[in-house]
Order: sequence, then C-alpha cells, then structure tokens
Amino acid sequence: MSPAPDERDRIRAAMDRILAGSPQHSNGALTAEAGIPRNALTQRHLDLKNEFYEKVRGRGETPDAEKRLRKQVVKLKELRATDAEEIKQLRADVEVLVGALHQSQMENRQLRKQLADRPSNIRVLPTQPQPCPRAIAPQEHVAPATDE
Repeated sequence: MSPAPDERDRIRAAMDRILAGSPQHSNGALTAEAGIPRNALTQRHLDLKNEFYEKVRGRGETPDAEKRLRKQVVKLKELRATDAEEIKQLRADVEVLVGALHQSQMENRQLRKQLADRPSNIRVLPTQPQPCPRAIAPQEHVAPATDE
C-alpha cells in the first residue's frame, strides 16, 4: 500500500497540535492524531518520528512510549524479585522435604530391623497390603406388595 500524498503534512500538523497541547483526534498519540497507521511513522517517516520525540524531550517531557516502557520495566523488576523470592523458598522447601524423607526412611529401616529381631511368635505384616476381596452377600428377593 502506498502512502497517502498528504501523509507527511498530516503528521506535521498532528505534531504541531500535540506540542501545542491541543490534540483534536486523540489523547496525544501521534499516529492517531495524524490518522495514519503506526508502521507509516515507524517505517516510512522515521525522520518525522525522531523529530517529534526530540521536540518532546527538548521541552523536558518524557514521550508516552518511554513512560509506558519505564512502567513495564518497574513491573518486570517487581515480578523478577517476587520470582526470585519464590525460588528461594522452593529451594528451602526441597531441602526440608529431602530431610524429612531421609528421616522417614531411616525410621522405616530401624522399625523393620526391630521387627526382624523379635521372637518368632510375632508375625510381620506385608509391606504392601493387598486389597481384601469384598464379601458379596446375595441380595434377597423381595416380592412386590399387593393390596389384597
């Protein structure tokens, strides 16, 4: 798609309105104010885009895109800190769980040894209990009630 013949003029007019503080078609977004697609500004008219942001910075203001990026950076840093804390906690939890598992294995070995050392009149239960078959009682047949 070729650019509209007045595209550069619309961008310059939009720049003037925004810098004057009186945008008519947007909240200050240059592409919306000029009524052009974003890629027109970032690909075909890069010089005008750079000129606009230089003027904004020259006034001591921060461009909207930079403000959005700064907010996103702050949010990402917060998320990174939260993730780092969670990872630290998970690593500590793993250590505790490994210790608990080791302890239970040691206790299990000790209990098995105690059972093996007991007199022969004590029966050791199987380590993996088998499911007991259910006793299925035959159902009684009930004759339907009659009103006689």
